[in-house]
Amino acid sequence: MWARHGFSGVLGELALALAGMLAAGASAAGAPAAGASAAGSPAFDARLSGYGYPFEVRHYGFRAQEQDLEMAYMDVQAPERNGHTVLLLHGKNFSGAYWGRTIEALTDAGYRVIAPDQIGFGKSNKPSGFQYSFHALASHTRRLLDHRDVEEVRVVGHSMGGMLAARFALMHPEVTERLTLVNPIGLEDWKAKGVPYTPVGERYRSELDKTPEGVKAYMRGSYFGGEWQPAYDPLVTIQSGWIRGPDWDRLAWVSALAYDMIFTQPVVHEFPRLDVPTQLIIGQRDRTALGTDKVADDLAAALGDYPALGRQAAERIPDARLVALEGVGHVPHFEAWDRFIESLTGFLEGAQ
Repeated sequence: MWARHGFSGVLGELALALAGMLAAGASAAGAPAAGASAAGSPAFDARLSGYGYPFEVRHYGFRAQEQDLEMAYMDVQAPERNGHTVLLLHGKNFSGAYWGRTIEALTDAGYRVIAPDQIGFGKSNKPSGFQYSFHALASHTRRLLDHRDVEEVRVVGHSMGGMLAARFALMHPEVTERLTLVNPIGLEDWKAKGVPYTPVGERYRSELDKTPEGVKAYMRGSYFGGEWQPAYDPLVTIQSGWIRGPDWDRLAWVSALAYDMIFTQPVVHEFPRLDVPTQLIIGQRDRTALGTDKVADDLAAALGDYPALGRQAAERIPDARLVALEGVGHVPHFEAWDRFIESLTGFLEGAQ
């Protein structure tokens, strides 16, 4: 792709989805590879069997919550190593694959880079009977680092990955050298601001109703200010392919569980406890927020105010550095590459 390398509360709702999940259950281990829909667009199974990543994908097997799980990841070495490792954590609507250009730039700068697909995402397992929590995902990630003999990392998290990155740094400060949050969601506690809770079953039914066209329309409006360029197309490919694929019932359930995790497990209240050098890279046009369709217009308009949320986060995190990217939305590493990578590499190298 790039130049160099070419439950207690949900058990009742689970019953609502059981038939669809059982029908899709066999595909986790041996589902059909990516096919084509009637219109010729790609269709993917739960493990993205036919979807190519920018670098070699490895798999780490481990056991958690009485299940055998497999985490996909890329571990890319630098041609000339500087002795440091960067850990890249993806967002909810993405996978490790969208870090390809970032990985190439960082390895060119001397960093070893590890980019996992979290359990429930990308090419990793998608268990439907699983308690998704940021604590669990951070623990899995730490186990992966131990498996790869990595003792310290400079952590970068985008969107949902920003919430996970903050939780990882809080749980494992001894291995976290630096922390960069790129347009993280969760800079506000939506439920504390009055957004009502959406039951998992209701969220599942909403996920089932998604269409490839709707996914692109959402990203165009929410992430890129109504604009779209061909360079953004990879961001919709996986989600759209899953909707067309054989496992969407189960994937929609897993997505609903991930949404529940994000809404009910805020990390923002613990920002003052972060004890690592931290940088926030905030696209100022971003207005991403959960539940804006569930509240009155005045509250919806007040949610996701990233210019204000970024400033507030920088004030709450000890000695944090804020990089405000004007005219940029939710995905700076696609929309404003030069400014993003300059800010990231400068901070990783120690510039304050």
